[in-house]
Amino acid sequence: MLAAVVLAFSLMSPAFADGGSIPRVHAHSMGQCGGENLSLPLRWRGAPAHTRSFALTIVDPDAKAPGGWVHWVAYNVPGDARSLGAGHEPRGEALTSFGTAGYGGPCPPVGDPPHHYHVTLYALDLPVLSLPGQAGIADLRDAMKGHVLATATLVGTYRR
Repeated sequence: MLAAVVLAFSLMSPAFADGGSIPRVHAHSMGQCGGENLSLPLRWRGAPAHTRSFALTIVDPDAKAPGGWVHWVAYNVPGDARSLGAGHEPRGEALTSFGTAGYGGPCPPVGDPPHHYHVTLYALDLPVLSLPGQAGIADLRDAMKGHVLATATLVGTYRR
């Protein structure tokens, strides 16, 4: 009898290792941030068999904003997807702490120690999440309650 190999749900990026430095190209393009605001390329494996869609958040808990600074809130990524390419725009995106929908790259204050960017992928048992206009991360979390099959997290750092 052959033993089944079960892969843990995991998230990775070809741009940086877990705990490693996020390349400057992915930093925000506003002001003195110095980047191109190119969203992170991401890959994952080991999603639960009954995954119908994915959602993704990127939060900087080192920011002085209550609850951290939200850099990306994406949802309705198809359940059969196994990656998001750099610059990819998912079907659903909610507001970030920048006040806009879509990816907003790192831009910590100059001189701060490296900030940590927690990239969390949620495997969901719903094919589509319906969020109201002007939705944010709290709305996403409310919509996902009771529907998260698994999560995978990748942490990158950035400093200016």
